[in-house]
Amino acid sequence: MRKPHRVFGRPILRHLDEGASTSPVRGEELTRFPAEFRCATGNTAIQRCGPRLASPSMTEPHEPIRSVRRATTVRRNDDRVTPLELFFDLVFVLAITQCTALMADDLSWGGLTRGVLVLGVLWWAWVGYAWLTSVVNPEEGLVRVAIFAAIAALLVTSLAVPDVFGDTGLIFAIAYGVVRFGQISLMLISARSDPAMRRSVLSGLLPSTAIGTSLLGVASTTAGDAQTGIWAAALLLDMLGPYLFGSEGWKIVPAHFAERHGLVFIIALGESIVAIGVGADANLASGVIVAAIFGAALAATMWWAYFDVVAVVAERNLSTATPGKQQNEIARDSYSLIHFPMIAGVVLIALGLKKTLGDVGSPLKPQSAAALVGGLAIYLLAHVAFRYRNIRTINRQRLIVAAGLLIFAPFADEPTSLATLAIVTTAMVALICFEAIRYARQRDTIRHGHTHP
Repeated sequence: MRKPHRVFGRPILRHLDEGASTSPVRGEELTRFPAEFRCATGNTAIQRCGPRLASPSMTEPHEPIRSVRRATTVRRNDDRVTPLELFFDLVFVLAITQCTALMADDLSWGGLTRGVLVLGVLWWAWVGYAWLTSVVNPEEGLVRVAIFAAIAALLVTSLAVPDVFGDTGLIFAIAYGVVRFGQISLMLISARSDPAMRRSVLSGLLPSTAIGTSLLGVASTTAGDAQTGIWAAALLLDMLGPYLFGSEGWKIVPAHFAERHGLVFIIALGESIVAIGVGADANLASGVIVAAIFGAALAATMWWAYFDVVAVVAERNLSTATPGKQQNEIARDSYSLIHFPMIAGVVLIALGLKKTLGDVGSPLKPQSAAALVGGLAIYLLAHVAFRYRNIRTINRQRLIVAAGLLIFAPFADEPTSLATLAIVTTAMVALICFEAIRYARQRDTIRHGHTHP
């Protein structure tokens, strides 16, 4: 039996000698082999590993080598969230913070509306890269460089947020366009051998992105209600786009896709913790300390509401769905769309916490009270929709608490801000305790088994 050749101390003929036809040497390994090894093994041995590994001296030298580069450069082969994706998400942290600051600086009903619109546009850019990195490996080859470029563009986009409805509107639109078209370019690269996906990108994603981004450029030349209306149209077009151009051609890795959205939800929750610190402004009076504790408890209950059972059931539902149209539509509805009101609710709560900690002894302004109480109601209603989309049942207790918060919202500017925070936190703590006790057996089964509630 032949002795295996060694490169850097490792045997490299094991695939050729043991089941080569089913366990081929990877293309990138072959390119590192010295020339004398390739000559020693001969074309016959290399052909046993499959046509992709053909050397330049063989009959079809070029196309197989390009296929290796495509496979090893862009296609994802595992479900872990990579460090580069987390790096990308850290820039999205700044985007969220800037949206909170935008609303805080213009604390009016129009200011809240514009802040949510900007958040929605930025959210859709993040969603695009969540779909992208569920197809490609972001840390391989030139894709890594492209992601770094997108990070830089997203950073500029975020920096333009504070005056996006003024002097920096065009800068925002251009930088945002770079982010979005970078995603489309990488999608097209990954779809070179996938006609269905390529058709979805060219006939659906590209036109809707081009129109939406152009509208943001047009909005930078206007002002007032017209500008807000154009922003709303751009966001609506982007979010409705997936319903117009179909869902059959896309690909996702379910566990990766669900985890990525769970991580960005944690990032949004982190914004609420940051808001507590910013609002306190180093003033550690007793009321501020109590408000900080209530704020931390509120963030903890929101985390519990998402990760204790909901995230587990949703990921299993996505993973067991039939790949293709069914799985893609669940991902589109449950994660890309329904997660936006969750994130928006958390950002509004962060704004309310910031204003609460700023003056715990005075009532909140109506807009701040609406952000705190209404944001929590939006968050819970998104959970109701999330559950219904996944398992077609309604979480009645969360719906009831959300309705109660909406009833309380018009009056939330009458008590002190600390009292208002205490009321909403108590409501969430009561909700979580009720669910944990009332559904203890079902909860244990879900967390440690595979049965839906």
